[in-house]
Amino acid sequence: MKSIQSKSLLTLIIIFFIIGFSTSAKNLIGLAHRSGDSSFPADTISSEVRFQKTLVRNPHRVVYPSILADEREKSVAYVKQYSRKEREYIIHMFNKGKKFFPRAVAIFDKYDVPNELQVLPALESNFNGNAVSRVGAVGYWQFMSELAGEYGLRTGGEFDERKNFTKSTIAAAKFFSDQLDYFDGDMLLAVASYNCGPGRVASDMKKAGKKNPTFWDIKKYLPQETRLFVLRFIALNVIANNYDNFLKGHLNFEEPALIQLATVDSSKKEKTDDLADRNSL
Repeated sequence: MKSIQSKSLLTLIIIFFIIGFSTSAKNLIGLAHRSGDSSFPADTISSEVRFQKTLVRNPHRVVYPSILADEREKSVAYVKQYSRKEREYIIHMFNKGKKFFPRAVAIFDKYDVPNELQVLPALESNFNGNAVSRVGAVGYWQFMSELAGEYGLRTGGEFDERKNFTKSTIAAAKFFSDQLDYFDGDMLLAVASYNCGPGRVASDMKKAGKKNPTFWDIKKYLPQETRLFVLRFIALNVIANNYDNFLKGHLNFEEPALIQLATVDSSKKEKTDDLADRNSL
């Protein structure tokens, strides 16, 4: 009986010894891992680092002038096509217009009309003061004699003021100031009225059956020439607003408006650096 009890006691002592050794071994192994395994600080650092995601304007996207930004969706296909098909003409007109644009802007600022209108002489006359249309419009802005007289220009003879850039641009500024007031600031309707007449635009607005129709609402009623005139006006301004990229052949109309940048959160990085320093001691 005593022999059996002695054996049982010995067995229990062995079991306790094994359990105690295993626990101590685990603690020793864990300690060794924390103190000697170089991957430990790296794991902790990777879990501490945080990236800040910031949306910024995409420098590669074609940017519309702010006054025409709302026209992007409806006009971008035409602008894209026009910028490719008429590339040589556009470059020629912009080079030719360098001496005219600053003078036009100075006048438009005085009469508080949009500077975007400065491209119209390129479309009207190719900046040719002696240009005469098949219907008798004359000069840089292609004024008909009746309308020119309404805005203070002398017509006919050797001193036809429609051929004078400064005087005809002042008359154009006055005209657009009136039309913008009449069309509640809608620049595209004012541009359309310059091509086909305010009366025609007003009549087509009634056909649209809307309270405040836009150019796009009446586009189908306007003459083909006027539709193209307005679309080319938009196109020239968009190209002017992205001219460097246009010259480089980098007009990308598919680029998103914003792109996402990821930067390391500086506050998290400082904590990470401190942790790395402590673990290297």
